[in-house]
Amino acid sequence: MTEIVEDVPTYPMARGKCPFDPPPELDRLQAEEPLSRVKLWDGSTPWMVTRYDHSRQVLADPRISSDPRNDGFPFSTEAQAVNRGQFNAFIVRDDPEHAAKRRLVTADFMIKRVEAMRPRIQAITDGLIDDILAGPKPVDLVETLALPLPSLVICELLGVPYEDRGLFHRLGKTLLRRENTAAESKAASDELRAYLRDLVNRKNEGPADDLLSRLIVEQMRPGDMSVEDIVDMGLLLLIAGHETTANMIALGTVALLENPDQLTDLRDTDDPKLVANAVEELLRYLTIVHNGRRRVALEDLEVGGQLIRKGEGVIVATEIANRDEEAFPDPGKLDIHRSARHHVAFGYGIHQCLGQPLARVELQVVYSTLYKRIPTLALAVPVDELPFKHDMAIYGVHALPVTW
Repeated sequence: MTEIVEDVPTYPMARGKCPFDPPPELDRLQAEEPLSRVKLWDGSTPWMVTRYDHSRQVLADPRISSDPRNDGFPFSTEAQAVNRGQFNAFIVRDDPEHAAKRRLVTADFMIKRVEAMRPRIQAITDGLIDDILAGPKPVDLVETLALPLPSLVICELLGVPYEDRGLFHRLGKTLLRRENTAAESKAASDELRAYLRDLVNRKNEGPADDLLSRLIVEQMRPGDMSVEDIVDMGLLLLIAGHETTANMIALGTVALLENPDQLTDLRDTDDPKLVANAVEELLRYLTIVHNGRRRVALEDLEVGGQLIRKGEGVIVATEIANRDEEAFPDPGKLDIHRSARHHVAFGYGIHQCLGQPLARVELQVVYSTLYKRIPTLALAVPVDELPFKHDMAIYGVHALPVTW
């Protein structure tokens, strides 16, 4: 079990003046105590990993588990602790179970498959921007572009009706809110699971050309997956498939508007390599998963000269690992010309984000299109009046009023 230690900082921590920077306390820990204890909501004191090299080591170590059913797992909220056994997707399992479940959908997110989707993603993006330009201003870029684009793409991929987006947007926000009660989280999960269960049953009666239908035909009908297995898979892919990219589109736009030299370079280029570079740098610079990658040690092991014992929780703070000057010189600067592909914004090791090829293409399309088509794009309110998502597990802005 995790040892209780006194006089350690509480995590998560408050951000400072710059909305794009990790909390100043994480900077201090990285410089002075790169592997140290932090205190969570329940008084437990897991290890906090802040260095880039240590982060990759921990995330790649099979002795470190992602399974919240293990004693000592550092839950981010009471709601997650209470509901720990309700979600059974591969993201919260270790190998070999993790690999077996993940392998079922790996092909759907391979680079070649995703690249074939690029024209469709471009068409969706252009259509949404057409609607923005035809309407009144200012406009909320979250509601008109950042959220609809990845939502429509993941709906088409999974076979989820896009007209039902209001339901899964609402429930997804509830599930990602940091201050939920256990009852609120369970109610949202139950409602979304009921929706997906009904969808799976309807697709079983008439499969279509989509990912959920394929799993039903190839896995459920032969008895290799249950309805609930497919519901778990659908819930993970549906929420992860739109929330992360939506926040990167919006927050990346704010960061670029606040760094006009970088925005100019991106807007004026026709070089796809620079666009791809800009995506990687924005992923590194912003690292929107700002709740730490939660793990627990299955055996005694050593990280950076520090012994971590079996049953002790570990939090990998990728938001500060991506600001490690030993991996990224001048890490507090947004520089779309730097080589940042080795960032850990998508995690690292076996649990590295399955959907990263799709996220990359979506971001490349948006970042190479939006600022060219609306070259005078500007914030409609001061940046310090934007509603940043300090209350959510995925960082971003709740709304982004822009004009031109």
